[in-house]
Amino acid sequence: MSNIKLFEEKHVRSVYNEHDEKWYFSVQDVVQILTNSNDVKQYIKKMLTRDEQLKNNWGTICTLVEMKAADGKTRKIQAAHTEHILRLIQSIPSPKAEPFKQWLALVGAERIAEIENPELAQARIRATYKAKGYSDAWIEKRIRGIQARDELTNEWKNRGVKEGKEYSILTAEISKATFGIIPSEYKSLKGLTKPSENLRDHMTDLELIFTMLGEASTTEIAKNKNAQGFIENQKAAKAGGNVAGNARKELEKKSGAKIVNKQNFKNLDMHKELKDNNDL
Repeated sequence: MSNIKLFEEKHVRSVYNEHDEKWYFSVQDVVQILTNSNDVKQYIKKMLTRDEQLKNNWGTICTLVEMKAADGKTRKIQAAHTEHILRLIQSIPSPKAEPFKQWLALVGAERIAEIENPELAQARIRATYKAKGYSDAWIEKRIRGIQARDELTNEWKNRGVKEGKEYSILTAEISKATFGIIPSEYKSLKGLTKPSENLRDHMTDLELIFTMLGEASTTEIAKNKNAQGFIENQKAAKAGGNVAGNARKELEKKSGAKIVNKQNFKNLDMHKELKDNNDL
């Protein structure tokens, strides 16, 4: 399970390993947050020259784990679990060290609680979107969309579709059939230029609904057709997207308004900043 967590509004890429039940965090992300270094790789090299013990154990402390890079592609990057991250922190003189240790402990506790009670994960997601300024109605649709996406990717995994490139291709097929454009074109339309900007976080209520319909339809078709492998699931993705695409076109015809539009929710962060400044 991959995720992006926030420490003081900064991203930390992470993966939860079900086998050893530990979180693995991107070493580069952690070092960048603690040091504000402009060249994290060089900082790590210098740090290893200062700490001979850390250097000798670097291969044990760090392991290569697949996570999404800044460009959105999945790559193997250096990662370490909580205990090894704490060892790493010892070699970084930073006033953020202690708060970061507390944050690591909280992440672990939250994950254990969420495994025992999945509703806690949804509650945390709702709270995050609420804090950003999204409406309750929008948040409910976003949550339902996340559930529909999880069900779809679980089907793909069980049906022999490879994570990464094949998931991206099938997602693009659904988007193309649903909206007439692929996700990269959709992001450009909405003025989203940063890799960290999630397209679905900038969709309107109706865009979320049709995204959900396309993915839920694809899941249902894949199940009923018993689609196996990439080619058969690609056909299911096109068919599922067409179900949503036809519904979208029918609504546009009856309402006279286009579903796909340039609207985004970048202003929510700006409004939050203004509110925070006014509260000072």
